[in-house]
Amino acid sequence: MIVMKFGGTSVESAAAIERVAGIVRSRLGLRPLVVVSAMGRTTNRLLAAADKAAAGNLGDALRDAEDLLAYHRREAGRLVPAESRARMEALLEQHFTELEATLERIAAAGQVTPALWDETASYGERLSSALIALIFPAFGIPAVHVDARAVLVTDSRHTQALPLYSRTYARFKEQVAPLLAEKVAVMGGFIGATASGETTTLGRGGSDFSAAIAGAGIGAAEIQIWTDVDGMLTCDPRVLPGGRLVKRISFAEAAELAYFGAKVLHPATVQPAIEKNIPVRILNSRRPDVCGTLIVADTVSCRNPVKSIACKRGITVVEIRSLRMLMAHGFLRRIFEVFDRYQTPVDLVTTSEVCVAVTIDQPRYIGEIERELARISDVNVIPDQSIICLVGDALRETPGIGARIFTALREINVRMISQGASFNNVSLVVRDEDLVPAVSALHEEFFREVDPEVFE
Repeated sequence: MIVMKFGGTSVESAAAIERVAGIVRSRLGLRPLVVVSAMGRTTNRLLAAADKAAAGNLGDALRDAEDLLAYHRREAGRLVPAESRARMEALLEQHFTELEATLERIAAAGQVTPALWDETASYGERLSSALIALIFPAFGIPAVHVDARAVLVTDSRHTQALPLYSRTYARFKEQVAPLLAEKVAVMGGFIGATASGETTTLGRGGSDFSAAIAGAGIGAAEIQIWTDVDGMLTCDPRVLPGGRLVKRISFAEAAELAYFGAKVLHPATVQPAIEKNIPVRILNSRRPDVCGTLIVADTVSCRNPVKSIACKRGITVVEIRSLRMLMAHGFLRRIFEVFDRYQTPVDLVTTSEVCVAVTIDQPRYIGEIERELARISDVNVIPDQSIICLVGDALRETPGIGARIFTALREINVRMISQGASFNNVSLVVRDEDLVPAVSALHEEFFREVDPEVFE
């Protein structure tokens, strides 16, 4: 058994879904469980409609829902066989009647509560999975739809729910694995439900997470993440085109890259796969013959100390300085309690005797955080920064890495540097405007020559 997850761009149109059907059909012998994201940018459009309803523009929100209905009917209608047309129309009517009722509830409440956010956002995956299950038989694929909410059990933390693993794995083993003996099960990613049946979501990008949870639950031999890129590259193509394909990488390296901006993989994805030792492969649905990137548990030996460079733009640096810090027991605890109160994660931390500097990528509450920290220290908030993360299992044991980094960046000011907390990454902070030249210089330094066993 394998899990095949297809992202939104892989199922955005009739042509894209037809490509997916061909890929799945070629792997029927591996007994696939297919996990799909919402079609195209459906989730963004759903949440935009929710915001309009909350702002009192219910008419506009309902028109947006009608546009989405027309989009799904048009693209699915091109592929659904004639004998399934009535089922398609019934399915669309049911989902969009429920969506309209949800938008009306949001308008009545005057706000998009976390529970209503989850309810609204869930329609994309619920629709795409049900429609694709209807479409597959036209391509010779016996299919059955699985409502993710019936098998993926979560806590009640809306918009960022966490799976209840033992219950979830038991349901996948009992309810889904037996289906794969004869049919392809199609399930929506990103969504689940509490034990009481209330719809939840795993956070944006959570379809990868869903695929890994499903893979662990059914005991899959491999989890395949099908997207619109060939796999993990030596640099982010949105920052620097022309990077090399990384053919093989460790879970530890992939997790660092995912956390620090590699968009082809959701950061939480690797955790269930690590626990069950299931390889994860990143593949391109538009170029299915490309080998992709295989992510494995073991360290991947490589002549290059750096496997890839990840980036995060739009970072805010917060510098907290106090001459009393050296002798003040509990000072660090007081600092991080402030970030915790405002549910603001911290990426990097550097400390000296009198200063702590941290980076955050969610500045929503930065004003409140700055005011609270100002009661105990001097605070300097520096927006418009970027994190550059060099990742490789051999970084710690390779001498001269620091010298090579700073030689490559000799014309660029580095505000922060962090190494040691993780054995396989070195992270730097530079100004947003310096990101492209910095990544270009580092890529030239570390990938001038590459190990052909690891890089394409």
